[in-house]
Amino acid sequence: MHTVAVLALDQVIAFDLATPAEVFGRTPLPDGSPAYRVRVCGAAPTVDAGMFTLRPPYGLEALADADTIIVPGCADPGRRVPDEVVTVLLRAAAAGTRIASICSGAFVLAATGLLDGHRATTHWVAAAELAARYPAVRVDPNVLFVDNGQLLTSAGAAAGIDMCLSMIRRDYGSAVAAHAARLSVVPLEREGGQAQFIVHDQPPTPRGCALEPVLRWIQDNSAKNLTLDDIATYAGMSTRTLNRRFREHTGTTPLQWLLRARIRQAQHLLESTGHPVDRIAGQVGFGSPTAFRGRFKRVVGTSPHSYRAAFAGPVRTNERHVLSDRTE
Repeated sequence: MHTVAVLALDQVIAFDLATPAEVFGRTPLPDGSPAYRVRVCGAAPTVDAGMFTLRPPYGLEALADADTIIVPGCADPGRRVPDEVVTVLLRAAAAGTRIASICSGAFVLAATGLLDGHRATTHWVAAAELAARYPAVRVDPNVLFVDNGQLLTSAGAAAGIDMCLSMIRRDYGSAVAAHAARLSVVPLEREGGQAQFIVHDQPPTPRGCALEPVLRWIQDNSAKNLTLDDIATYAGMSTRTLNRRFREHTGTTPLQWLLRARIRQAQHLLESTGHPVDRIAGQVGFGSPTAFRGRFKRVVGTSPHSYRAAFAGPVRTNERHVLSDRTE
């Protein structure tokens, strides 16, 4: 039987710990027998799990004969990883054990050096910190999980389920994985990546900086057909100086800032109204619905129609026809 060891470290995120325990632990084979043996292993007899204290039934020694090791996220991703944990993970990797992380568990794997030179992901909130702390890791914040064969990393929360189901399909085939997905009441595969869950606010700007009035004006006028010259005229500076100031204060260009403001407004309209997608494209300042769809897909990671289906609240009865819009 395939053995899955779930590593519980202090400050472990309970959801991340429970996800592999439940998904793997409740997966049956076609004859009804369990597909996996699941062990929760701790580096200490008791583990701080936030709202409760966990007493793992196994210690680190149980990782030695595991076929798969899952590293859940911890509340403080910057917390030092114990030397004995680094040692046991490196030893397991050298033996060919499959190792996967959920959410900020990627920080634990990165601390061992196992992710150096590899593409990896984590929760989008922590992606920039992971990239800054471990520059040898190629961090991709826009995907639900990354499968490098022996090493896997997933984004936050439900993305761990997606990764677990993918491993089940690799181990036992699509039929077993599909049944596991039905038991978890989730799709076997989800469209898009975690980019669709990112709140696309504008980059932070120091309050009181010289560009603050310009940024507010762009936000207020984003639906208009603004050009770089228009923004520079309002700011009272040349386009060259404007671009340089934007780079210094926001890390992006005026036109990229404008496009991001339009996409954020489009997300709001898709969530809160029943307006057709083509109408929203015009409302937020895109002259072409095709250009809007292309830009939305690049920024958010999914189409406007799929975004609305995932995030829209109830619509009024006379607007329900737009949800069957076939122009996507």
